[in-house]
Amino acid sequence: MSDRTALIIGAGAGLSASLARKFAGNGYRVALAARNADKLADLAAETGARSYACDAASPADMASLFASVDRDLGEPEIVVYNPSARVRGPVHETDPEKVRDALLITGYGAYLAAQEAVKRMLPKNRGALLFTGASAGVKGFPNSSSFAMGKFALRGLAQALARELHPQGIHVGHFVIDGGIASSYGAKEDDSTLSPDAIAETYWQFVNQHRSAWAWEIELRPWVEKF
Repeated sequence: MSDRTALIIGAGAGLSASLARKFAGNGYRVALAARNADKLADLAAETGARSYACDAASPADMASLFASVDRDLGEPEIVVYNPSARVRGPVHETDPEKVRDALLITGYGAYLAAQEAVKRMLPKNRGALLFTGASAGVKGFPNSSSFAMGKFALRGLAQALARELHPQGIHVGHFVIDGGIASSYGAKEDDSTLSPDAIAETYWQFVNQHRSAWAWEIELRPWVEKF
């Protein structure tokens, strides 16, 4: 059995499933975490992964998740943070409580995951932290202020962590997904959407970059997508 573990937080269909298959196919033991762990049963069976319930915005849940993965599979060498939330609508009509919850999931939860991961990675001077961003983290869109705030926070966190942790052997990556992902939210796979398997391959290539040429951010978009 491999002694390498990958943890995917915010797992589900689409990109997370492709990442689970990619890591498992390359010899990693895979841990999947989601607010509702029941939905992960089929993917866990397919990839041999262990699934866990976790509210990403809860410090207690995040600490418990990492402790459980440590116990069951070993300390994760790769941690992927996927969760995000948004409240659509004009700023004057959005619910402040729901916006706060969205920011906690998208930004604060990423901080919690990074904190737990880094505690384990620093003593070994190795590991990879991968954050799934969006075009909203680079440019804000109308009626999507909460999503922009959350994704801008995520991007700022990733950039700060890269500057802090790269010299200590921990590779930090932020992936700007500029477009719809096929098989997610009803998106069909055609030239206008990103293939989740292709995105997962890019994450894998990132993990395997030589340390003399580490990236911290990569933008991905369909070839027909306008900048």
